[in-house]
Amino acid sequence: MLCGQPDSGAAPAQYVLGVDVGSTVVKCHVYDRAAAVKGSSYRKIESLYPRPGWVELDPEVLWSQFIGVIKEAVQAAGLHMRQIAGLGISTQRATFVTWHKRTGRPFHNFISWQDLRSAELVNSWNKSLLLKVIHVIFTVLHFLTGNDRYLAPSFLTFSTHQTSMKLSWVFKNIHEAQEAAKKNNCCFGTVDAWLLYRLTKGSVYATDYSNASSTGIFEPFTKCWNPTLCNLLSIPMSIFPPVRDTSFDFGSTDSEIFGVPIPIMAVVADQQSAMFGECCFHPGDVKLTMGTGGFWNVNTGEHLFASRGSLYPLIGWKIGEEVVYLTEGSISDVGTAVKWALDIELFTNVDETAEMAQSTADSQGVCFIPGLQVSGDDPYLCASFMGLKPSTNRNHLVRAILESIAFRNKLLYDIIVKKVHIPLRTIRADGGVSNNSFVMQMTSDLINEKIEKPANVDMSSLGAAFLAGLASGFWTDKKQLKKLRQIEAVFEPQKDSEEYRTAMDAWLQAMKHSP
Repeated sequence: MLCGQPDSGAAPAQYVLGVDVGSTVVKCHVYDRAAAVKGSSYRKIESLYPRPGWVELDPEVLWSQFIGVIKEAVQAAGLHMRQIAGLGISTQRATFVTWHKRTGRPFHNFISWQDLRSAELVNSWNKSLLLKVIHVIFTVLHFLTGNDRYLAPSFLTFSTHQTSMKLSWVFKNIHEAQEAAKKNNCCFGTVDAWLLYRLTKGSVYATDYSNASSTGIFEPFTKCWNPTLCNLLSIPMSIFPPVRDTSFDFGSTDSEIFGVPIPIMAVVADQQSAMFGECCFHPGDVKLTMGTGGFWNVNTGEHLFASRGSLYPLIGWKIGEEVVYLTEGSISDVGTAVKWALDIELFTNVDETAEMAQSTADSQGVCFIPGLQVSGDDPYLCASFMGLKPSTNRNHLVRAILESIAFRNKLLYDIIVKKVHIPLRTIRADGGVSNNSFVMQMTSDLINEKIEKPANVDMSSLGAAFLAGLASGFWTDKKQLKKLRQIEAVFEPQKDSEEYRTAMDAWLQAMKHSP
């Protein structure tokens, strides 16, 4: 039966959809009540690079891919759209577009979280006297009140990954958006908000707390768009969408799109969605995603932890009265480095890499310096190998790349242990690189903790489906979701971390001496 054909005799709704709009792939999985995947579809996201450092997505192409994977996954499962109880949407964070409120026409392409067009703005703000004054004011407020709400602004720095500076750039450079905002006709949306708007033909304009908190413009303490920041950056407050619960009845898709209306029951940011998919529901639960980049997330419960430097606070999800906060740390060049090595033919299949790394006792002193994902703080930063010798072969190079992932996991984990004052419980890994047994085992050895790997590593899709299933009554509660978890492997420490000391010290030295 074709997924779009009307059929009054179709079986009752017994499945949920989880769609993940990631940085490189749009994927959709159809899940049954046991959370087993019944049908899937994938499409590669084509990024646009109109100028050096600019990274964009075509809204119409993304829309076509999104609709395509849903139709294909339902068809692959042999189902009709009437059998879908709900749709959950997980999206890459901080990628955004602005559009005209009345016509729905975008003023520009999606500006990706990877985009560097705001690098000059970021650098000038971070060096500005005004920012130093802000630091002093909030440091004093934090000292006098002890309120952690004032801690984060006391060491506020801007980054090209944040939405704020790029949105400021839009209103400085795109005249149509400026004029529309003056007339209250400009809408801002991350990928989720724009998809909601399109799926409902303009009748629903909203985002959720996880996506809002990932923009850098939403205040997680007050749970409001930040008027002070917007005033500083000349961003009009009228452009922002209402913020709803993560697991929530957002309305239904217009019936013309899929032949029948499908209830949209959750929208969620991808890392928070993976956290939910891993069932990291308790304070101290840790999720490690190794995809394009690497993300360590710690559930901090109802407490919001602000920390100077490598960790930042986020809203994980909001369901009714429950608000769960996370602390996040990230590393670049995880899946990116592995894909680059594949592209230059260091190997022919990523499945070979663990065996290649294990085939040699060490990297023979070769160190991989990450830098493939360009930084706005240092646009000239580039990746490199150090310690190359005439005897260096592919296995040494592959091992050096994989070791650099494990070493950075260790550094970030140590920061988390030091700064997050919550006893850490389980550590659960997901993302494509979690399929690499060498990286997983070495990370486990270095941090001296066991790491669980689920049977299905597409956790962002599963998390979105779980959240949609809870809102629609497809699943009853988190207790039921925990019973659906399937663990494929548990990596336990097998070597003392000291055995890696020489290699890690050499890598740290190489990082210091890299250009």
